[in-house]
Amino acid sequence: MRVWTGVDASALLRLREGGTLAGSPVRAASEDEQDEHDALLAAAEDGPVVVVAEVADGADVDLDAVEAFHVDADGSGQLAWYATQELDQVLEVLDAEG
Repeated sequence: MRVWTGVDASALLRLREGGTLAGSPVRAASEDEQDEHDALLAAAEDGPVVVVAEVADGADVDLDAVEAFHVDADGSGQLAWYATQELDQVLEVLDAEG
């Protein structure tokens, strides 16, 4: 199942070092694009980065489960998509903001 989790830089560092995410992931009401977008926005209320992951029901989110990161990279409120391979760039964006 796909889940969305709002996180901060410390959670991303934990992921990078082999850990898992804490917190309550958001699930979409359905696989409909609008429901998934709503889940993304709901998760964004919990942190500056939204981690999108595909996990088994009840499983922890680790880096292998992550499909993408979404972050407001330019302060516009629009969430930009980053691939999992761009984790270091996402951390750089957060560092620049903080």
